[in-house]
Amino acid sequence: MNVNDRDLYFMRLALEEAGLAFSEGEVPVGAVLVSGETILAKAHNTRETSKDPTGHAEILAIRKGVEKSDSWRLSNATLYVTKEPCVMCAGAMVNARIKRLIYGCKDEKGGAVDSLYHLLSDKRLNHQVEIVSGVLEDECAEILKKFFQERR
Repeated sequence: MNVNDRDLYFMRLALEEAGLAFSEGEVPVGAVLVSGETILAKAHNTRETSKDPTGHAEILAIRKGVEKSDSWRLSNATLYVTKEPCVMCAGAMVNARIKRLIYGCKDEKGGAVDSLYHLLSDKRLNHQVEIVSGVLEDECAEILKKFFQERR
């Protein structure tokens, strides 16, 4: 795994975002979009509060990031996400030309990066994303587990 202290720092920020989602009654997923040393965006799931099915942390971070960078191309950006992205979010990463994805825990039921599909590494698409998985995996999985235990 190609992870450094910088990656751990930004994943911890993504976990803070997941904590905000948890406190708002949202599925606790957080995302941080970084280009160089600059944080372009931080976001967390807002699907329930916004009543928007696209209110995933990754989508919101990408939207904020392109506003800040003033370009739809995020070809030098790294996206840190606490949970493996779904098909919609993985597709948005390909379309935004994100350079690198670092995520925490797998999503065996909906993951489109490693679990169910391999969208970010599919050579048939016009862009591939470098993937690093399992960063702070236990912490990322634990907040999700706690959230769903409390809902049962």
